[in-house]
Amino acid sequence: MDATALQRQNRRIERLKSQGVSRSTVLVHEECRPVLDSLRPHFIDPEKAETLSALVEQLHKKVKPTNVAQVRHLSPFRYPGGKTWLVPEVRQWLLAAKQRPSVFVEPFAGGAIVGLSVAAENLAERVFLCELDDDVAAVWETIFHGSDDDVSEFSRRITTFDVTLDNVRAILESKPRSPKNRAFRTVIKNRMQRGGIMAAGAGLVKEGEAGKGLKSRWYPDTLAKRIEVLRSMKDRIDFEQGDAFEVVRRFADDPEAFFFIDPPYTAGGKKAGSRLYTHNEIDHEGLFALMASVRGSVMMTYDDAPEVREMAQRHGFRIELVPMKNTHHAIIHELLILKP
Repeated sequence: MDATALQRQNRRIERLKSQGVSRSTVLVHEECRPVLDSLRPHFIDPEKAETLSALVEQLHKKVKPTNVAQVRHLSPFRYPGGKTWLVPEVRQWLLAAKQRPSVFVEPFAGGAIVGLSVAAENLAERVFLCELDDDVAAVWETIFHGSDDDVSEFSRRITTFDVTLDNVRAILESKPRSPKNRAFRTVIKNRMQRGGIMAAGAGLVKEGEAGKGLKSRWYPDTLAKRIEVLRSMKDRIDFEQGDAFEVVRRFADDPEAFFFIDPPYTAGGKKAGSRLYTHNEIDHEGLFALMASVRGSVMMTYDDAPEVREMAQRHGFRIELVPMKNTHHAIIHELLILKP
């Protein structure tokens, strides 16, 4: 290219920049090149942004939900809002990142299946879990910060517990003072109350699986094994009982921090969070604003509601739809809200 042609090209590039158009290099498979070439004229038209976004959403949209039976179960909890189905999405998100996360932060930990999976697969330098609920926190406090004797006693009580209605009620009505005793009561509550609901007012399992009643969700040896595995990962996991917003702010300036945000679903008029969780009052607008301000990468998960989509778009997040099965085995879609 001669000097005159080069000057002409530079002037064109500068003119396009003034119109908001910039040059970008992409890698493309030869099978996809014809499609890219046909789309190329649309990339400089700002009026096509919404259409192209919808196309990308369709490309990311899965047809079938994740088979949760193929995901390793690490958490001792069973949660109606559990995220086992999302583990493959998080794994792909982390593996596609340009850098290994310095820390993977899950500030609304709950059953913490996502953070536990990241630690087990060594996908981040360390995992930081935070949970506000006293009962749930007692379990994580015992497993990750208790003494070896505390953890052994915790597991032993689980494997030797005689599941009868009287014994279950006696544990649920007790007022434990130590974290390990509170942790045991929490596991009983989580396994014996309908649907794993931890909030006050939940009734006990009646029929259960195959008419087994209270014993239908009680797998003591499995629970003890999970506790043993988690205990072996204690050097990779930090746990803290506290406020999720404060934890996010602590890591907000780390560009290599990755945040997984799964708050109680009370946005958009949803009431599930208030029924399922003790702490369900969340400032969703404030949460979106906070997550938009962090320097690291963010993945949030929410029910698909117009109010949530509006908040995500207003704060510059990208939205993907991911299918999952609800408790009635119907396929529904949840939103993945992402910040690169």
